[in-house]
Amino acid sequence: MKKARVIYNPTSGKELVKKNLADILSVLEECGYEASAFATTPDENSAKNEARRVAELGFDLIVAAGGDGTINEVVNGIAPLENRPSMAIIPAGTTNDYARALKIPRDNIVKAAEVIKKNQTVKMDIGKAKENYFINIAAGGHLTELTYEVPSELKSIFGYLAYLAKGAEMLPRVKPIKMRMEYDEGVYEGNASMFFLGLTNSVGGFEKIAPDAKLDDGKFSLIIVKTANVFEILHLAALMLNGGKHIEDHRLIYTKTSRLYAETLDSNSNMMINLDGEYGGEAPMEFINLNQHIEMFANADAIPANAIMGSVLEDYNGESAEDDDEYLETSKEFVREVERLTEEDIDGDGKIADKDNEK
Repeated sequence: MKKARVIYNPTSGKELVKKNLADILSVLEECGYEASAFATTPDENSAKNEARRVAELGFDLIVAAGGDGTINEVVNGIAPLENRPSMAIIPAGTTNDYARALKIPRDNIVKAAEVIKKNQTVKMDIGKAKENYFINIAAGGHLTELTYEVPSELKSIFGYLAYLAKGAEMLPRVKPIKMRMEYDEGVYEGNASMFFLGLTNSVGGFEKIAPDAKLDDGKFSLIIVKTANVFEILHLAALMLNGGKHIEDHRLIYTKTSRLYAETLDSNSNMMINLDGEYGGEAPMEFINLNQHIEMFANADAIPANAIMGSVLEDYNGESAEDDDEYLETSKEFVREVERLTEEDIDGDGKIADKDNEK
């Protein structure tokens, strides 16, 4: 009989995984697995070490149940191995970007587990940076460093750019760093406020940061934001919210690459690296895309056809982040605020927002 191990964070999502653990194990047994579970502990690398242990014992499936951090740890446990089990995820965090990209239900623990019954998988790309692996994003620059200060309750709404919703009070601290970036199509050498590598199209709930991202093509979506001007950064964020129009803007570089080498050319300025929202060391650093490295159970027939290589699926017309009422209202509010600050019509309605007249 095939063996499955559920590695779960007992404190994630108001302990919902813990409360529904019996049902999760029952779903796995219905799928033909001999199922067992492991609750992570506060010890460093608890999920990572357990994932590696059961992989080396020959388990066929590891189910990572928790937030994106738990998923990252499990991937880091099995990614270096030659023989890697398949993975499934049960989202129980705040943002749940990975579940959003794979169209896993984010509001029902048991329904998320039942995705395994569909027996649909995607061989997902992951990234490698030195000895660490990442599943969604890598980034660097002063603009990204500010995100470490964002309260966790805001990340569920604005994620990686959460602080922008609160206005520009933090942005004057953004300073350009002179960077050298080597990627497939060329080299950028000059000032930038940040670089960003994406593996999926979902970051902090946004699905427009890398609107044409594929999950399995061996390519990162690379964004280099050249400007450090407060209002220009706000403007770029508003363009992103308004249909992903930022990718054509001259103030940034948007391209695809299988690798990136990033370093700072300023001896007086360090550049911290963010891997999946956590501190991942300092530049210089090389990032490598490991093509189709982890086989992941997914709600594959709900993923947009253009997000998977060689897919024969029909275009997806279901839920996206942009369908969420909270997302829509917060996005509109932010765009209006940027219009007021920049006196430019961003949303194309022929009007420039006037905060004093909106009430």
